Amino acid sequence: MSSHNPDFVRPEGKTNQRWVICALLFFAITIVYLGRGVVSFLEPSLEGTVPGMTSGHGYIPGLTAALYGRIAGCYMLAYAVGMALAGVLLDKLGTLRAFTLALIFWITALMLLGSSVSVLTFGIFMFLLGIGEASNFPACIKTVAEWFPKRERATATGIFNAGSNFGAIIAPVIVAFLVFHFGWRGAFRASGLLGIIWLAFWLLNYRHPEQCHRVGQQELDLILSDPVEKVQRLPWSRIVGYKATWAFAIGKFLTDGIWWFYLFWLPHYLSDAYHLDLKANRLPVITVYAISAIGSVGGGSISSALIKRGKSANAARKTALLICALAVVPVICAPFLHNLWGVVALIGLATAAHQGWSATLFTLPSDMFPKSAVGSVTGLGGMIGAGGGAIMHVLVGHQAETHNYIPLFAYACSGYLLALLIIHILIPKLTPVNVE
Repeated sequence: MSSHNPDFVRPEGKTNQRWVICALLFFAITIVYLGRGVVSFLEPSLEGTVPGMTSGHGYIPGLTAALYGRIAGCYMLAYAVGMALAGVLLDKLGTLRAFTLALIFWITALMLLGSSVSVLTFGIFMFLLGIGEASNFPACIKTVAEWFPKRERATATGIFNAGSNFGAIIAPVIVAFLVFHFGWRGAFRASGLLGIIWLAFWLLNYRHPEQCHRVGQQELDLILSDPVEKVQRLPWSRIVGYKATWAFAIGKFLTDGIWWFYLFWLPHYLSDAYHLDLKANRLPVITVYAISAIGSVGGGSISSALIKRGKSANAARKTALLICALAVVPVICAPFLHNLWGVVALIGLATAAHQGWSATLFTLPSDMFPKSAVGSVTGLGGMIGAGGGAIMHVLVGHQAETHNYIPLFAYACSGYLLALLIIHILIPKLTPVNVE
């Protein structure tokens, strides 16, 4: 495709518009995870289990940990459906329009969530939120594939993926402020308002690199430096026939649920196991997510650094995945420790390793498939990964009722190594698929 556009003159010298786009993706993930953080930190309040809380303070009558687990599981099923839809829409409508429509849907669902008056309405609006939210990662991955050469994609993915940690870090502080001044309903609506602000910046700034007047010729040449792909849209009937698709999907299925366990249930676990009053002391949870942010950027940079040193994509990606999978293993000790900060350190290491794993895993579709199919492959894998997350939510809800978290941590320490083994069996060589 020609890089010449007669409608504007490209700026001279070096430009870095691709990193501006990466920053936009970072804040998109941040806002989405802030919304998830609102749900996570308000869960004890919504259940009415905060000491001294009465129905007049706005908790949802009848909501229990087990019910919350089932609702979170339904949310993940909706997320799975949304992933599949998002992948198809991204490849059909393009990144700009598809991401815009999905964000509008997500914002609407978040606003409605602030109007919940019963377990039923809370569950319905959580379901809608899952559908709208699902577009984020497929859209971000497709954007990175459009804006970055392969050697920079893992780093860019690690940076925007760190938005999930940043959102989780700021959630305790922002949620406490919003609840104090506006109530928990206002916390949901304020998150939706942030989504509207981000959407305005997205519409003002996003263009395909070849149509973006802020991209200089030097930067455009770098973006387009990979071998030219034959533009070809792959239908799902063909995508599901590739082992590469299932390697990515199984990797997501076996590990996504572990992250959802940490994200949605960590405040509940620390409150249950250590009687931690999260209203008075949020530092342990903030510390875990701060550590995980380091893993997202650092872990995502491992394979990019190895590729720049001459390693093949196959060796670089799998080495990074192995390092992250091994770093997770010590978390098995968490339920046996009786020191809060020791547990925080172990879970922090595990979440950092997960984020490095996730940033690397997300690069596989763009390594193996043409850009025109990346959205669909990512969406399919994300859908299956969300299915694993739904199962995990139900299991965690049950285990939370029994106060026995050992089986959950046992799986959390082993799921990544199992996933990597299956990935290697399915794709012993990480090479572009033959779509001819």
